[in-house]
Amino acid sequence: MPPSPSAVPPKYSVVITVYNEEGNIDPVLAELYPALEQLGEPFEVVYCDDASTDATARRLAAARERYPHLRVVRHRANGGKSRALWTAVDCARGEWLIMLDGDGQNDPADIAGLLAKLREVPVPTLVAGTRRRRRDSWLKRLSSRIANKVRRAVLKDDTPDTGCGLKLCRREAFLRLPRFDHSHRFLPALVRRDGGSVAFVEVTDRPRLSGQSKYGLRNRLWTGIVDLAGVYWLMRRPTRSAIENEE
Repeated sequence: MPPSPSAVPPKYSVVITVYNEEGNIDPVLAELYPALEQLGEPFEVVYCDDASTDATARRLAAARERYPHLRVVRHRANGGKSRALWTAVDCARGEWLIMLDGDGQNDPADIAGLLAKLREVPVPTLVAGTRRRRRDSWLKRLSSRIANKVRRAVLKDDTPDTGCGLKLCRREAFLRLPRFDHSHRFLPALVRRDGGSVAFVEVTDRPRLSGQSKYGLRNRLWTGIVDLAGVYWLMRRPTRSAIENEE
């Protein structure tokens, strides 16, 4: 007798973090599930609700009644996007992680393009989306352009757009990365530090479907400078991948 769908281990785990995104839960899932079903592989969707204070938790609970393989974990206190991402990854079971923003700016149709990169030889450890024709305000685009240029100069990571939330990564490799606040902004550099390879794919950028962004110039600029200094220090430290053998 073949195993039931719930017993089939997922190949892909879509991990989504949300904080006060009540208006985006249903629209994102309505687009995401058809895109995943076209892949023809077992999948699951793991949401981490980072202690939302609106109706996000209720919307997710209702969605679980309609969408199979949808799992939800909730923080008791708000911990930020990186901590929520790690929580979702810890709960995930798939061989590959598909990271997707919960505000609707990522187009689930672009997931197929990221997966197409896996057919290349050698297979990349991380495939990161690069947004084309950004739909943010001019100030946000300018600050992002400056931040990307400074980060590339300091870290030498050759990453054109570290702020794109749509990424594909082998879960085993992700779990080896260091955990710290705002680590999600430096995933390509951290993967390369651990000996992995990174590829990039152009993806669509769309306006936020509902609600307001949780990021502004103030909480991006100054924390970004501090984070960059910390990651620069980290990049100069040896990793386990640098060890030839262990006795």
